[in-house]
Amino acid sequence: MKFGLDRLRDEVALQQKLVGSRLALLGHPASVDEHFTHAIDVISGISNLELVAAFGPQHGLRGDKQDNMVESKDFIDPVHKIPIYSLYGDVRRPTKEMMESFDVLLVDLQDLGCRIYTFITTLRYMLEECDKYKKRIWILDRPNPIGRPIEGLLLKPGWESFVGAGLLPMRHGLTLGELAYWFVDKYELAADLTVVEMEGWNPSQAPDFGWPSSARAWINPSPNAPNLSMARCYPGTVMLEGSLLSEGRGTTRPLEILGAPDLSAQVVIDRMHHLGPGWMSGCTLRACWFEPTFHKHSGQLCEGVQIHVDEASGYDHFQFKPWRLISLFFKSLRSLDSAYLIWREFHYEYERDRLAIDLINGGPLLREWIEDDKATIQDMETLVRVDEKLWLEERRNYLIYD
Repeated sequence: MKFGLDRLRDEVALQQKLVGSRLALLGHPASVDEHFTHAIDVISGISNLELVAAFGPQHGLRGDKQDNMVESKDFIDPVHKIPIYSLYGDVRRPTKEMMESFDVLLVDLQDLGCRIYTFITTLRYMLEECDKYKKRIWILDRPNPIGRPIEGLLLKPGWESFVGAGLLPMRHGLTLGELAYWFVDKYELAADLTVVEMEGWNPSQAPDFGWPSSARAWINPSPNAPNLSMARCYPGTVMLEGSLLSEGRGTTRPLEILGAPDLSAQVVIDRMHHLGPGWMSGCTLRACWFEPTFHKHSGQLCEGVQIHVDEASGYDHFQFKPWRLISLFFKSLRSLDSAYLIWREFHYEYERDRLAIDLINGGPLLREWIEDDKATIQDMETLVRVDEKLWLEERRNYLIYD
């Protein structure tokens, strides 16, 4: 199969459309071809193309910022001697000077298929700026590694943020190119958009579904996205960022394990089986112990849970529902102890006045349901199914590969 970057490297007809234009790249460490050559080197190595600048999203072009919410600085690439601009440093949107430095922006970002992953917010911002400054933008498309299933409440109007790029569910089921088409339509942008489509991607193909592991190695798109299991869990475990529980940062299994020093893991697992066993399908929960080396509860022994999605029979693509699973975890924890401190109040992704858990979920509805001891699993199932059905219909017009 070929990703968008591979096609640009190989197809003269695509290259000809860029000849004579000053090019900029938006990429990160996973922006590589099948030979592990980074996009900055691939594009610079095409003799008739001129790469003049590059941009890095959160964690930087090099992906060197290990912890969350750590800014990157601009620098000059030591090999190609071009400026590398940070879109997660002094600015979130490119400045006028940055935009005037190029004619065409090439976007080669490996996404995780989750609304909160900030690369898609950066995509929206760049689409808007390309519209404003009349620049062309090309998306070198890549797989959605967690495939087509959708899950979660839709972000509510007014709840947009750097972790909420638009009125999407948590698990949207689109590629970056498909998302770009949706952003252009939804927000009435006039961006000059081209999507260089993949060849040979089948998101419904077992055993890996969205990610073609037989054809491509996994490379961390961000430091705490080390493997496919993490990507599958992420639309649920990312909600732990808004809690006082560790999401496993500072361990070798970030966003696959969760816990705290005062957690009784097996008690919570048993409660989950009692309250909503249907929300636990497609995975096995195992009580475990871990000690984070940084981030929440650093240096403290935590009792916790590891989510195992690789069952003996294989990954159950259509049964595993990570957003429901972690919602059930919170609901079970609250039902066991009404006084347990769950929510973390802190300065989250440049927001000061709204709870992180609400920003992550695109509104307060999930948190209010968790805190309401009379609200049932079926109550939330009814609500979320309405939103999922709406999104299923809305995204239909933007599917390239089905």
